Amino acid sequence: MRRAVLLFLIFNLAVIAFLVHSVWTLLSLLVVTGSEDAISKAELPAPGSTMIDTRPQLIPKIIHQTYKNATIPPVWQEAQQSCKALHSEEDGWEYKLWTDEMSADFIKKEYPWFYDTFINYPYPIQRADSIRYFVLSHFGGIYIDLDDGCNRALEPLLSYPAFVRRTVPTGISNDVMGSVPRHPFFMRVIEQIADYDRNWILPYITVMGSTGPLFLSVMWRHWTNDGLN
Repeated sequence: MRRAVLLFLIFNLAVIAFLVHSVWTLLSLLVVTGSEDAISKAELPAPGSTMIDTRPQLIPKIIHQTYKNATIPPVWQEAQQSCKALHSEEDGWEYKLWTDEMSADFIKKEYPWFYDTFINYPYPIQRADSIRYFVLSHFGGIYIDLDDGCNRALEPLLSYPAFVRRTVPTGISNDVMGSVPRHPFFMRVIEQIADYDRNWILPYITVMGSTGPLFLSVMWRHWTNDGLN
């Protein structure tokens, strides 16, 4: 009887230990904010400021956005145009709209090892999520969701090797991100993204954990744990 109870306790402790280990990174996101690495308002010129930023440009002047085809729905056109107007070709900016066809062709040509995973994602948003990491790592630049407009020029952010936005209640978002080409963080993201291709039954959790902000937050937490921030 005592042996059976002991085995039962050991089994339950092992299960608890496994579960804690599995979700420890997620739990740590509740207390690790990354505030020590945050870009403060004092570092950026105010909107309309005539202050000249003398810091060197690191991130290339490229804006990346994604949609299934080249016809942007009216609800997002104003936001899209606000970013294009503030970042024109005359000022040295390049605009790239990655359609589904362009994205698949790019992955097939440049990252053939990821192509099968990419085209077999069950949800289109997983392809829209993942392509942004690959183009940032490959070309550098700034990725912006189509529903995120621009109310000021983004040049001040080009002086950082990479940036992401915090999200609520914890972690980081993938709706606006910037990077130099082949930044080590985004290189790690694309190298490990296929390992997170799992079906968590619920579509929302599957997307969030495989390619979305939750996946990116876990990658960021591992990155900071390794002392690479």
